[in-house]
Amino acid sequence: MENQRLPGLCAKSTNVNIKKRYFYAKVDQVLLFNTELFIARRIFFARGTARKFSESIVSFAVFGIAFGLFVMILSVAIVTGFKKEIRNKVIGFGSHIQLVNFDSNSSYETIPVQENQPWLQEVRNLKGIKSIQRFATKPGIIKTDDEIHGIVLKGVAPDFDWTFFKENLVEGSVFSVSDSFKTDDVLISRQVASLLRLKVGDPLYTYFLNEETNSQKMRKFRICGIFSTSLEEFDRLFVLADISHVRKLNDWKPDQISGFEISIDDFSEIKTLTQQIRNLTLRYSKEDETVLRPIAITSKYPQIFDWLNLLDMNVWIILGLIILVAGFNMVSGLLILMLERTTMIGVLKAVGTGNWSIRKIFIYISTFLIVRGMFWGNVAAVAFCLIQAKFGIFKLDPASYYLNTVPVNLKISHLLMLNAGTVIVTLLMLLVPSWYVTRIEPDKAIRFD
Repeated sequence: MENQRLPGLCAKSTNVNIKKRYFYAKVDQVLLFNTELFIARRIFFARGTARKFSESIVSFAVFGIAFGLFVMILSVAIVTGFKKEIRNKVIGFGSHIQLVNFDSNSSYETIPVQENQPWLQEVRNLKGIKSIQRFATKPGIIKTDDEIHGIVLKGVAPDFDWTFFKENLVEGSVFSVSDSFKTDDVLISRQVASLLRLKVGDPLYTYFLNEETNSQKMRKFRICGIFSTSLEEFDRLFVLADISHVRKLNDWKPDQISGFEISIDDFSEIKTLTQQIRNLTLRYSKEDETVLRPIAITSKYPQIFDWLNLLDMNVWIILGLIILVAGFNMVSGLLILMLERTTMIGVLKAVGTGNWSIRKIFIYISTFLIVRGMFWGNVAAVAFCLIQAKFGIFKLDPASYYLNTVPVNLKISHLLMLNAGTVIVTLLMLLVPSWYVTRIEPDKAIRFD
């Protein structure tokens, strides 16, 4: 039986080999229409001694491209990830845009506004608006037997989005807010809890000053949860409570608040939406009525966002230096390839091949090398980013960096732009060394050893 199967197997194997040879013949036939590409392919895919001593130099150039692209992708992913994480934490405490009384200053003692505004529905209907929530603030002091600490009591309403604080909750739970009853539960940060030696379930004694009556008020709360965002400036400041407490502490009416917090879908649209909201509120404003002004989070905390914007300059410097280094690696590799193929260049010139055609051969070879290096650079960078995002292997000191792990923000658009930029800049740099071909004389090149 085995002997009977052999002829069939041999015939099948022969057919496969014929198809392979036919395929490669067709590829070569197509490449012959582009002679430079055909020759470059033959040289690039040569094996054994055909590559000669240039193989190690070319491999180093490929490694330079791969490592350079790896570092560039990581630089962009880490910096954009860092900016995104810090930005989201700041926004978590105050949303993207705040609408407050026009006469309110930069302190947390605000002038109240009415929560029922005629333009609210139109603002909700604006494209890009995610949510609107009410808030109120009151500065005060926490006092224990041994310590005191200044805080801002932020009152939240039933429409408050707890997503951010649930993600950063380390102990306990968040509290529920209702218009029908008032809760004494509050949320404090781990930093405040550690400073005052408090834990979940402990009472929290707070004191507030009414500036109009110059009287002091005391409130006793119960700690129901502890959060930690690693943003020291905000963690040590804010305590979240029911908005009804803030209204009573400020002697406000039940329909008065400090303002509105507006969340948007796309951070890049914050300026446009701030202007649109300003136009809407001004259109509804009347004489002898409160005028509201929208404040973007970038304007409320300019020191933080200006610092984050400075990181962009660092990234551009890193990208520029790495591309230059990788480009020079490829330049040296190309020069060595041309030096090794001097005899071939002389023969091609002797049969009438133009300088530009010969230059194209080596540019094609360099393109193959760049693509190979970029492939491995992309694979390594994407793998690193995915592993770091999943497991958080590399840690950070929260006291210095506001984050526990190295953040990564891997986007397809960033990958495409970095790869395209690497190819374009490197190939442009290779045009200069390829000019060396024009200096080679056929008669001397053929005798070159």
